[in-house]
Amino acid sequence: MPEGYQMIVREKVLQQDMYYKNYLILKYTIKYPKFISQTYYTLANKLNTLYRTKAVMYERSNVMNLYQMAMVDFEHSKANNYPIHQFEAYVDFLITYNQNCVLSLYFDQYEYTGGAHGLTLRYSDTWDLQGSRRMELADFFPNNNHYKEYIIQIINKQIAYQIAAGDAMFFDNYEQLVKDNFKANNYYLSKEGLVIYYQQYDIAPYAAGMPTFVIPYGPGGAMMPSC
Repeated sequence: MPEGYQMIVREKVLQQDMYYKNYLILKYTIKYPKFISQTYYTLANKLNTLYRTKAVMYERSNVMNLYQMAMVDFEHSKANNYPIHQFEAYVDFLITYNQNCVLSLYFDQYEYTGGAHGLTLRYSDTWDLQGSRRMELADFFPNNNHYKEYIIQIINKQIAYQIAAGDAMFFDNYEQLVKDNFKANNYYLSKEGLVIYYQQYDIAPYAAGMPTFVIPYGPGGAMMPSC
């Protein structure tokens, strides 16, 4: 595909093993994208500044808070002869759509502070490359003022189908939770359609992972991106 319709993407990484009293108590890896584009040079530079700033701020704020927690946990464990927990922070990103003058991606932010498992938080962005702007969910439903209700209806149908097939786990009151926890920012694009996601524990137990639902492109569905 011609370069003018998409971005070239490179991976950048911040990472470190952090010690306290000669014990490794925290390790972190923060991955973030670097974009290259002659056509969208200004936007690429803005996005590079944005995502590097977010990575550095996470390193300086969240990681340092985790390090403080890890030190307290270390002292408590040593004083009580408990096993030493190694805390972890891991941020990764995935480019889900990069064509037709639109770029979409999400970040998964995982933190482990002891216990049975860590927690992951997902956030995402979709960019109109020609317009140099972040796209809103409503942009993909220009002729449907009730697109949120439409999406929720599709999600509940998909869940009901999965439950009937024995392929999924959801909380018993999932229909209400799907509505209550719906957030218009929690979406990204794929080649198959617009993907709505829910955070861990929003509508399903931890073992279910991060529930995602595809709203297909086409008449009556989501508008397919185009230049």
